[in-house]
Amino acid sequence: MANTAQARKRARQSANQRIHNMDQRSSLRTAIKKVRKAIATGDKAGAQAVFVKSQKIIDSIADKKIVHKNLVARQKSRLSAAIKAL
Repeated sequence: MANTAQARKRARQSANQRIHNMDQRSSLRTAIKKVRKAIATGDKAGAQAVFVKSQKIIDSIADKKIVHKNLVARQKSRLSAAIKAL
């Protein structure tokens, strides 16, 4: 356990930041799932529209360094390829 006031405060901040990061990661996964669900319906125009909306969320999470930028680039590339394959 933290012994100094500074260490106690840092522990509190770390716990709050961890919760925030988990929420952000969850919204990233949700955005990706929405695109995959749209792709599964087979509607190319609809899937493209959902993908464009989700890109903003996905990019903002990468900019905040919640997840690595290459992970986001790979996910977006795969989603885009799946939409083009429809």
